[in-house]
Amino acid sequence: MKHVLNHTLGFVLLLLAGLFMSPVLWADEGMWLLGQLDKRTLKEMKREGLRLKPRELYNPQGLSLKDAVVSFGGFCSGVVVSSDGLVLTNHHCGSESVQFHSTEAHDYLRDGFVARTRAEELPNHDLYVRFLCRQEDVTKRVLSGVTPTMNEQERSQTIDSISLAISQEISATDSTLVGVVDACYSGNAFLLSVYRDYPDVRLVFAPPSSVGKFGWDNDNWEWPRHTGDFCVFRIYADSLNRPAPYDPSNVPYHPQVVAPISLDGYRPGTFCMTLGYPGSTERYLSSYGIEQAIEGQHEAQITIRGIKQSLWKEAMNRNQQLRISYAAKYDQSSNYWKNSIGTVRSIRKLHLLEQKRAREQQLKEWIRTQPAEREQLLHLFTNLEQYYSQTRRSSRAFAYLVECFFNGSELVQLAFDVLNLDTDAEEHVVADNLLKLLRKYNDYCEPLDRCVTKALMKAYRERVDAEFLPPCYQTIDTDYQGNVDAYVDSLFNQTKLTSTEGLRRAMENDSTYQIYQDPAIGLCIDLLSQMFEIRSLSGDALTEIARCERQLDAALRRMDDGGHHYPDANGTLRLSYGTIGGYDPYDGVTYDYFTTPLGIFEKICNHPGNPDYQVQPELLDLFQQGDFGRYADRDGQMHLCFLSNNDITGGNSGSAMFNGRGELLGLAFDGNWEAMSSDLRYEPRLQRTIGVDVRYILFIIEQYGKAAHLVEEMQLISTSQGR
Repeated sequence: MKHVLNHTLGFVLLLLAGLFMSPVLWADEGMWLLGQLDKRTLKEMKREGLRLKPRELYNPQGLSLKDAVVSFGGFCSGVVVSSDGLVLTNHHCGSESVQFHSTEAHDYLRDGFVARTRAEELPNHDLYVRFLCRQEDVTKRVLSGVTPTMNEQERSQTIDSISLAISQEISATDSTLVGVVDACYSGNAFLLSVYRDYPDVRLVFAPPSSVGKFGWDNDNWEWPRHTGDFCVFRIYADSLNRPAPYDPSNVPYHPQVVAPISLDGYRPGTFCMTLGYPGSTERYLSSYGIEQAIEGQHEAQITIRGIKQSLWKEAMNRNQQLRISYAAKYDQSSNYWKNSIGTVRSIRKLHLLEQKRAREQQLKEWIRTQPAEREQLLHLFTNLEQYYSQTRRSSRAFAYLVECFFNGSELVQLAFDVLNLDTDAEEHVVADNLLKLLRKYNDYCEPLDRCVTKALMKAYRERVDAEFLPPCYQTIDTDYQGNVDAYVDSLFNQTKLTSTEGLRRAMENDSTYQIYQDPAIGLCIDLLSQMFEIRSLSGDALTEIARCERQLDAALRRMDDGGHHYPDANGTLRLSYGTIGGYDPYDGVTYDYFTTPLGIFEKICNHPGNPDYQVQPELLDLFQQGDFGRYADRDGQMHLCFLSNNDITGGNSGSAMFNGRGELLGLAFDGNWEAMSSDLRYEPRLQRTIGVDVRYILFIIEQYGKAAHLVEEMQLISTSQGR
């Protein structure tokens, strides 16, 4: 009976797939370019509760809300909340800076950090914030040099050349500006974004990890959440308010636009829009591409990072210094690891492949009925199937090679960095790269890496076909009788790159040390050669896949003539909109739209002795007192986290979540487990954005951190209607 039920359910889903994948978008789907907000989209936003005019959202010739939103370090988002340049972002976005400044004596990861004065604010090398000045469609110019007879490599080189010229023109007009040309719609369109970067960004406030990481891996991507995922930084500038590298004489930056903060909270159905910099999505990727990602990238990340992280976590739990030095590395690795687990699970549970295939079948039928399309695209799907089939094994091997060695063994990563160190570059560039490398050594544990390297080298051999084994495995078999442990011990014992000794001797031109004779360098070169060989096996097929995916994207939009398509996320500023609300993940289960401190006590009781749920007694005392003052909601409780159906992805972490008046409600920091395939498809019934309530942020800053001086910088809004 169970088998029949599952078969019937799958059949019904296939029948409905055409509806789910139709060109008519659900109202709250889409990561929209601000210049792409047409009348239909704006009308829907106003219907849901937007009170701002279009020019108040995006005005390339003047000031607008987008001027309060920043790209944080190029990997997260943030929002400016004071006239002296305070920036809010997520704790996990700022954790590397917090970790860098932490020591056993001053463990800011464990205890948090508060700068009582401007002089105590901590500088962060290589950290910057990026403001968008304007965006411009440059498709015609970028494609002006492309001809129909070009192959994919020639096309790519032409596009890169023209894009570089456009970028250089921007910098030539103003040295403080950065021009970036990004591909949209699988390379069918191109967008120029003009930015201004501020490279002096200092840490001001960080909650303890028991707040900023409450729940750790167990709660990551899950609801309900009780995580105060935030950090506070400050932007600094020169005396004329211009971008400047770190200098003690720099002063707080005075932004043109500051985001006001709402104390009114939200209700189910409250309008909510998210402004930030989502990294990448693949909503238009073919079913063949999704299959290959499951078998390659996702499988490799799940398997290899699971092995590595278990070894890291065990060592971190035993050693306080390791816990500090590996915290940021572990967080970054585990985030993508659990994301891959959830993505594969959601693809299968939501029958995403079946829906994609149904959509592709719809396109096939349309192509057959259109003479011009039939002539051009008759063999599109045959080609896609053929080329993906040709690259399946090599792509899987490539994914494992990257995860095992270039994302796995830290010794290989260090050797790679040393190989790529350009000592002939400008002096400041060499100095910056050396500093980055030295920081990696500062957070490196040789015995732990030795253990990890052994485990991952064994895993690679077990999971990858023999033809894709790099030369080191032949050495293991011939010189070490197949003993991986013995080979790795010999490698680590002989190399000089497990410490800065080899780097120092190479930089000093020590005649007794030849860098290319170091066994770690030799291994790295062999791995790079193997990577190149794997790619070369399917090079032509990969370029054809890119061409076919681009044709598929364009054909889908032509078929949906008059439909409303947003481009995949590509690191550019995007707006998503929707409403506050809970959801029903399973039959008989309903999730509310917010959480309170009660959930913290419940999780502590449900996980006795688990360090992931340990909270400072001082904070628990504050919660028990229940005096949340102006940060309490109408019911007297304080909301910690909340849900909206906004459409986000990686890179949106730290994105501002605004109400319809453009007032800050909170910061986006996560998606939900039931819709982890969201990078491939928006799931309207299930997909939710998890945000940390700005009132919880302010409470922690003021009441726990005793840093009311920071709150006083901010513009807090409380209307009589809302209170």
